[in-house]
Amino acid sequence: MNENKEFQPYVPADKITPEFTVTSIIMGIILAIVFGAANAYLGLRVGMTVSASIPAAVISMGVIRVIMKKNSILESNMVQTIGSAGESLAAGAIFTMPALFLWAEEGLCDMPSLVEITLIALCGGILGVLFMIPLRNALIVKEHATLLYPEGTACAEVLLAGEEGGANASTVFSGMGLAAVFKLVVDGIKVIPADVAAEFKAFKGEIGMEVYPALLGVGYIVGPRIASFMFVGSLVGWMVIIPLICLFGADTWMYPADVGVTIGALYAKGGASSIWGSYVRYIGAGAIATGGIISLVKSLPLIITTFRDSMKSMKGGRSVSGARTDQDLPMNVVLIGIVIMILIVWLVPAIPVNILGAVIIVIFGFFFATVSSRMVGLIGSSNNPVSGMAIATLLIATFAIKASGDSGITGMTGAIAIGSVICIVAAIAGDTSQDLKTGFLLGATPKRQQIGELIGVVASGLAIGGVLYLLNTAYGYGGAEVPAPQATLMKMIVEGIMGGNLPWNLV
Repeated sequence: MNENKEFQPYVPADKITPEFTVTSIIMGIILAIVFGAANAYLGLRVGMTVSASIPAAVISMGVIRVIMKKNSILESNMVQTIGSAGESLAAGAIFTMPALFLWAEEGLCDMPSLVEITLIALCGGILGVLFMIPLRNALIVKEHATLLYPEGTACAEVLLAGEEGGANASTVFSGMGLAAVFKLVVDGIKVIPADVAAEFKAFKGEIGMEVYPALLGVGYIVGPRIASFMFVGSLVGWMVIIPLICLFGADTWMYPADVGVTIGALYAKGGASSIWGSYVRYIGAGAIATGGIISLVKSLPLIITTFRDSMKSMKGGRSVSGARTDQDLPMNVVLIGIVIMILIVWLVPAIPVNILGAVIIVIFGFFFATVSSRMVGLIGSSNNPVSGMAIATLLIATFAIKASGDSGITGMTGAIAIGSVICIVAAIAGDTSQDLKTGFLLGATPKRQQIGELIGVVASGLAIGGVLYLLNTAYGYGGAEVPAPQATLMKMIVEGIMGGNLPWNLV
């Protein structure tokens, strides 16, 4: 029995309105590329990304209702569905793939080609959408009252508020203009310093901040609770752990790579940053991995229930009633698409993944797509622990590849490629879930939304390679401008496992 039989969407199932139009497709593709590029830069700089669904909804509402004078809420929803795919694909890509650029800079391998980056992004993005389709009825419909999907619900509220004429869009455009001017002042003509820090040499601690509107926006979006976690984590790392290491020292068993290098010499060489790079980031890696594993373990009962319900609810992609609002892409299309993507990952020479990696992608891809969807339903896309899932995948994939006898750079790049696909799958599955929730509330056609998601993934996937190359050319990964913290961490984990020198005591 449908638990939501009393729920009625804004647009009834028997009403046909403009939805999948040329206007919505073109606008959605533009926003997918723009938001993908913006989120790629933000994630590489600060280590986290934010959901673009709400800004995309506001912009689409403002353009379609105010500028084009069209009254079609489902058309505006399609714009944000396509547009938000860009930021999610970028989130998955930038957490892993810059590691390939870093290895190339070290002379260990060639620069990753645009074909390699594009194919990895496209395969991961398309798999993320396809893995989510059979889960829609179980998670979005049957658990409508339990899984709120905050960004998806907020998008629906924003679009419903469009009756006010879309005036809220002016706020978004004003924020974009203000941020652009501030970026020019800080990084262009350098009137204001980008980083403000205070170093306590006697205490061996350091605290600072970056002066950017984007970071203020991130804090506002994720909310005071999550922002407080990040702030306290920074304080513990830079004002507690680093001073303690400097005060008590560290025996060689803690970090074998630094045998013969005293803590004092290390601090004298690069200050607190050197201690952070040699010790604290490994502790952070362990904390992230543990948090991800705990989240997965706590979610296991819900995951099992989700699988069971989704298998029961699959009716060839269409509900028994055949209503417009219950139509998904046919399951035979979904399965064929999944098989094609896996074959591309396995057989195309540009992607350094063998049959073992392809099997890992199938198993962990569907598993983490389910985890991601449920997690964003509870805590939102901006708090989706994508990097934790990627770390768990990398640990298993790297150990498996090493056990197969490939411990060189080919095995390392293969592990990163597997992690990249899984990372993108998890990010896109979360975004697709939010968009399908918005469509469920508004009365959109799921099948058309799923096609829209695929269009957004393809558009942003074709653009992300160029974005990564431009950022690497302009700044170089691993530096102050784009430190790429997650990718650096993934690189460090793979190298440590392959070389057998990962400081497990710290981790």
